[in-house]
Amino acid sequence: MRATTLVLVRHGETSWNVQGRIQGHTDVALNRLGLAQAEALGNRLACERFDAVYSSDLVRAYHTARRAVPDPERTIIKDRRLRERHFGVLQGLTGEEAMTGQPAAWKAFKSRDPDLELAGGEKLGDFSRRIVGFVEAILETHAGERVLVVTHGGVLDALYRHALGMPLSVSRNFPIYNASVNILSHDEQSWRIDAWGDVAHLPQEVAMDDT
Repeated sequence: MRATTLVLVRHGETSWNVQGRIQGHTDVALNRLGLAQAEALGNRLACERFDAVYSSDLVRAYHTARRAVPDPERTIIKDRRLRERHFGVLQGLTGEEAMTGQPAAWKAFKSRDPDLELAGGEKLGDFSRRIVGFVEAILETHAGERVLVVTHGGVLDALYRHALGMPLSVSRNFPIYNASVNILSHDEQSWRIDAWGDVAHLPQEVAMDDT
């Protein structure tokens, strides 16, 4: 059987990305650059064939996905499991504001301890299990197929680590760009990273932010 291929895309830029605000489950729309990035992504993917298209139901991801496929209303499957991690009391804050106003939650977030509580939000380990559960379902439902997944920075982080067996507690040493194309494939035995952080299709410099 041929490998299952996941083409993973992070949403385009938002005003909160620019401001360094933690988004999580907050529904923040794409800004002008984000819309341009989504259009460029659509041009990049126009000639590619996908057996299925999934998107986070949050507007910044869904509106990116809508520009990536020719018939979005019929094609895109919204899935809440693809949402960013819920950051609880940190949502809406910049790093500086979080350090000052929510020091305990900020410390828990920065620790990358998978079992540490995050006030009002998801433990990192629970978030990772949510994402891995989605991917395992995709491997079963779409075995041997090519699937487009439009989602968030934290989701890409979790999937990269899962593919390489990289612990959640280890600091990230790989990029996560807005509207980037990242490709993973699975051959029933193991994962392979075929491409990562590809932004050659984008019109200008992109943000590197995972909130």
